[in-house]
Amino acid sequence: MAVRKLSLDDFLEEEHYALIGIHCVIEDYRLAFLINKILDINLKRKLDDVTNPSLKTAYSIYEWVDQKQLTTYHLVANTCKVQHNNLEQLSNSLFGEDTAGANHYYLLPEYKKVNYLLKIETEFQNKEKNILNKILKIPQVVTAYSIAVDTLKSKDNLIFN
Repeated sequence: MAVRKLSLDDFLEEEHYALIGIHCVIEDYRLAFLINKILDINLKRKLDDVTNPSLKTAYSIYEWVDQKQLTTYHLVANTCKVQHNNLEQLSNSLFGEDTAGANHYYLLPEYKKVNYLLKIETEFQNKEKNILNKILKIPQVVTAYSIAVDTLKSKDNLIFN
């Protein structure tokens, strides 16, 4: 009797998308407005942020689905600041000392300097360069560049559905 071995890789296709890293210091809603204006799209804030319950982080996300061109755009913040308050009793102090601070978490830890990520899900490969050139024309954007998705270690963080 012959044994047939099936692999899940034969049935599952990887999602095709382009990823652009954006460096800028403006707020997410302002960047979404400027991208909407220059790319003639309509990014809107989703009701639910991208969350990681174990780290208690939430990353803002904007989305637009272009039905005509079969393209989905996601603009997501790469950084999240979580405030914490710790009461520490110092061994050489008579009184406890309050320390407040913040921890920074990143959606893509490999790119800690990137402020925002623009994920473009499409079947067309040539759109990315055109979009990148338009984003670079925004005066508030310091720089933007394509990120190679194949080399990412944390590409599972980019699944937003």
